[in-house]
Parts: sequence; C-alpha cells; structure tokens
Amino acid sequence: MRSLYNILFLFFFVISSPYYFFRLRRRGNWKKGFGQRFAQYDTKLKQSLSNRHVLWMHAVSVGEINVCLQLIRALEPRLPNIKIIVSTTTTTGMGELQKKLPPHIGKIYYPIDRRKYVARALGVIHPDAIILVEAEIWPNFIWRARSMGIPFFLVNARLSDRSFPRYKRFGFLFRRLFGSFTGVGAQNENDARRLKEVGCRPEAVHVVGNLKFDAAKLEGRRTLDVSALLAQLGVPTNAPLLVAGSTHAGEEVILAEQFLRLRQKFPDLFLILVPRHFERAKEINHDLTRLGVKFFHRSELTPDTQFDSGELECLLVDTTGELRYFYEPATVVFVGKSLTAQGGQNPIEPGALGRAIVFGPNMQNFPDVSRMFVSGNGAVQVRDAEELEKVFCELLSNPVRREELGRNAKEIVERDKGAVERTADMILRNLEGRDIYMIPKK
Repeated sequence: MRSLYNILFLFFFVISSPYYFFRLRRRGNWKKGFGQRFAQYDTKLKQSLSNRHVLWMHAVSVGEINVCLQLIRALEPRLPNIKIIVSTTTTTGMGELQKKLPPHIGKIYYPIDRRKYVARALGVIHPDAIILVEAEIWPNFIWRARSMGIPFFLVNARLSDRSFPRYKRFGFLFRRLFGSFTGVGAQNENDARRLKEVGCRPEAVHVVGNLKFDAAKLEGRRTLDVSALLAQLGVPTNAPLLVAGSTHAGEEVILAEQFLRLRQKFPDLFLILVPRHFERAKEINHDLTRLGVKFFHRSELTPDTQFDSGELECLLVDTTGELRYFYEPATVVFVGKSLTAQGGQNPIEPGALGRAIVFGPNMQNFPDVSRMFVSGNGAVQVRDAEELEKVFCELLSNPVRREELGRNAKEIVERDKGAVERTADMILRNLEGRDIYMIPKK
C-alpha cells in the first residue's frame, strides 16, 4: 500500500508541480523559505531546537492560524519548557504566522509528503507531539510520526459532505491513518460519528466544539485603523458600509452591479470587496472598471493618500489578514464563496462583532454553523442573487432589523465559546506521563 501511494504521489507531484509553482510565483515572496518545503532548515532553526522538547502544530490557512494562536495561548502556560513550531503550506499563511505569532514561536513551511522529505523534517524537529489543525491527512507524514512513537492530534476536526464519502471510498488507505490519532477534537456529534466511521478509535474522539468561536475575537495589537483609512478615502463618517468578505470568482461582479443600483436609494453607500485570494485583484480590477465603479486598491494606500468626499465608491482589499478589521465597522456583511461557488466561508468572525450577516445557499463547509446562525435569527441565508439584493435593500433600510441580527449572532458566538480550553485539556490528558514537563491548570 505504501509503495503504491508513493508511486502515485510522485507521479501526480511531477504532473501538478508546474501549476503549483505558477501559483507560488503569482502570490509572490515564494523564494524565502522555499527549501523548507523539502525539509532544508537553516542553522538558526536547528539551534533553537537543540535540547528542547518540541510541539509541532500545523495550520493550513488564515482561519486555522487564528485557531492556532488561541491554542498556543492555552497550552504555553501549562507546558512552560516546550518549544512550539508552527507550519503552514502557503506564502499567505506564512505571512500571517510572521504577523501574528510572537518571535519565540518557530515558523516553517510544511514538508512535501515524500518519504525522504518527511523523514528529514521529523528527524530535525523531532517533536514530542504533533497537532494538526483541520489539516489534510498526508500519509507519509503520519506513517513516519507513528513509527517514531510520536503522539499526534487532530483538532477542530470536521468531515464535510464532500470529503466524508471520499475518505470512506478510500478506506483501505485512510482507516489505519485515522486510527493512529492519539486524540481527536470533533466540532460536533455529527463530525464525531463520521470520524469514527472513517477509522478514528471511539475512545480517541472527543466532542469539544468549534475552536473558531474562540478565535473570532479581535484582541491584542491592532495592525489596521479602518476608521482612519476610510477617512483618507473620503468616506463620510456615517456612510453605510457593505462589506463582502472572502469573495470568489463571479461574486464581485454580482455585488458591484447590485451596489450601483443600491446607491440610487442609498447615495452614501460604500462597498468594500475583500476577495479570498488577493492575487485575483487584476481580474476584479477589470470587472469594476468595465462597470464604471470608482474604486481604489488597498495595497496602494499610503499615509499621504487623500480623497475628497464622493470621489470613491469602493475599496478593493488586495492584502491579506485584514478582513476581520473591515468587518468591525460594517453595516451589512456578505460572506463569500456562498453564491457562485461551493463551500462558503466562515461567518463566525462577523457574528462575534455583532454584524448583520447575509450569505448565499452554498455553505457546505460550515453546515452546522450556518444553520445555527439562521435558526437563531443571527443571519439571513438567500437562495440566489435576486433575493440577495432584496435583503441588502431591506437591511440597509431597517436599522432595527440589523441590530437584531447582530445581537443574536453575537449571543450565538458567546454561547459556544470554550472549545479551546476543552481541546487543550484533551491534548494534555493524553500527554500525561511523558517527558514534557507539565504544571496543573489553575
């Protein structure tokens, strides 16, 4: 089985490499740390690991990095002598790690899942434990960690309607991999059931809740003053803001067309578009220009930038890691990847801020969360673009309704916090008796 996997992996790796290399170049800043993808580490990192107990955490995207930060804060005081290393797969993720995690936390790229790279990475880092945050399951990495006797955990775990049948279909490969996890923190009972069905040991699975409810809060050092930014753009202080977060292809055009019509009724309305992939800015730029929308790029904003009131109608946010700051002053929030694409994005962040939330019919990646918001009158789910525009108009006209939605959304988020502490407890219980020095929870 392992030989077959490695043959197939090498074949698909060679075939797909040009595409992924193109994406790396497109996103920029790809050279720095590139060797880490092949488990080539500098002396500085190796020295920081010398004679240290190490906890390796892996976070794929921005959302998982926010979860990682909360989990580190819960674990560090109770593992005072441990060195934490956090890995990610994308340059965008690395930018977020550098921005949000303190200097003493190691930051690396996750190794490509070939045997020699995985063996070299685990040999250098030699972690006492591994935590995967909603991560993909890479067989060579898990096989090698298991052979070294390293306990590893899957946290904030969920199996979507799309991935669950795939894992079951290839059970001959994945059942033993899932069965190797020391501990699994499931988001809910349904995910716990699915995780057991694909091979996780029943005694290893614990329902702890969704860690993203804890990770949604705005705290710590702020890196962006949105109010000052909007003043630079000439946006009136009390202007209504329509913020579209994590949008995907096709959604920006629909939103821009609706925005132009809505401005006839709400002349001060200002649109903030935050695409999920900032490298699509050129494509969106073309669409906005064609429609006649007066916009400006967030990346081009400098301290000297100044527009008069009414000069601009839209801000295109072609930077990363700032979406939550734009959610904060929003009048109405649209959660992307839910109208023209499948899956949906995370509605918890705007919910934690008490914003009026709207999303489309496709929320497959957050089925329980979206149902929780809709059933609790904390968000509005629309069937199509036509209904979306009607809801926008209704909410922009009705501050009482907006306040009701925001208040309910915030209550839902507050009610479901606590998953980080429950996850930390689950991990620490499974590490009892090992060499990692632990102090009791206060």
